[in-house]
Amino acid sequence: MRKLKILVVFANHGGCSYYRQLSPMKMMQEELADKVEIRYNDNPLEVDVEKNYAPPNDKLTDMNWADVVFAANILKYGGPYTARVVGIAKELGKFVHFDTDDLLTGLYEEHHLYETYKDNKLDEITKFCYHHADLVTVTQLKFADRIKPFVGRCLAVVKNVIDYSLPAWNHPKTKRKFTRIGYAAGIHHRGDVKVFNAIPHLVNQKVGRENVQWNFYGHPPPDPKKKGTWEAKVWPEYMSQLLRGFKGQKNYNIHYALPPNDYGRYYADMDVAIAPLQMNDFNDSKSDIKVAECSRYRIPLVASNVGCYDETIVNGETGYLIDPDAPKSEWVKVLSKLCKDKKHRIELGQNLHEKTKELFDGRKQCLMRYNLYLQAMRDTKHKLYESFSNNLS
Repeated sequence: MRKLKILVVFANHGGCSYYRQLSPMKMMQEELADKVEIRYNDNPLEVDVEKNYAPPNDKLTDMNWADVVFAANILKYGGPYTARVVGIAKELGKFVHFDTDDLLTGLYEEHHLYETYKDNKLDEITKFCYHHADLVTVTQLKFADRIKPFVGRCLAVVKNVIDYSLPAWNHPKTKRKFTRIGYAAGIHHRGDVKVFNAIPHLVNQKVGRENVQWNFYGHPPPDPKKKGTWEAKVWPEYMSQLLRGFKGQKNYNIHYALPPNDYGRYYADMDVAIAPLQMNDFNDSKSDIKVAECSRYRIPLVASNVGCYDETIVNGETGYLIDPDAPKSEWVKVLSKLCKDKKHRIELGQNLHEKTKELFDGRKQCLMRYNLYLQAMRDTKHKLYESFSNNLS
């Protein structure tokens, strides 16, 4: 049986590429070794930046080797480079898969990269990639509906998945007498933390600060090269919102960010996780990766009812959803209840685990992803389908 050769053109080594490309493809290679062969290259056009040189198309080693060229987001060499990867792949007759987990055609103005996308017309480049790819994948249905007008061929929803075999997802669950509420966030949530402004202080008042601990995960490690940059200023801004009103004894910790393959460790030290989000098209297109993270360690999620959390979070059964326009008192009421009722929060976490343990397990989703390629080849009448039509499981 001929193996499907997949070239993974990854944007970077950050969380987006890790969860959407690097980790899923690594699992696919391991689980379906008889069906696929995979290479990774962040510069498949073999551009020498210093010499401003790139080989002719017929000399591009990995591009010519591949059956499938799998690119995602805007690559590190910029928008025109990304579009060129898609264009050359098409010229070479490859099956082109373009993926994204953010609504790049609809950034909101408060997003740190808004001006970058606007000035460099990266939203238009993304639309070009959507139009020319044979397969476009996103993380949820509302996201798919928003970009559907720009997609030229196949469009599919592919959930984020986790490699639950990694040590980070197999730590012993720690226990404390108080309730630990955890918030894990990157550097693009400046507007979202405003939703949670002063709520820790109000919960402290309601349940007693000795009965709750707040843990904020994701602070960038110190980097002298980024001193004074917006990246360095983000988390101090976060904390000015999250800790507003704090008085007396400190009952919070701030934790440095970990690499994508390690940060699952955070959840072993949580009893409840939160995901506050503003309502806008960008956030409403977000994935439910936090559900996958909470599910593994059987902890409930309390989230703004934004994005696709409503697919798995049922109030009082697997967690709680807070309307984005709800007053702060709703957050305070739910979190106070979970602090006081240990049995209830344990039941919520167990229910969430049972409902979603298969959905986000990357090793159990590999065959689905492989079959998606073959189905899309069939639906687009791509010339490769004839070579793999007998492989469809």
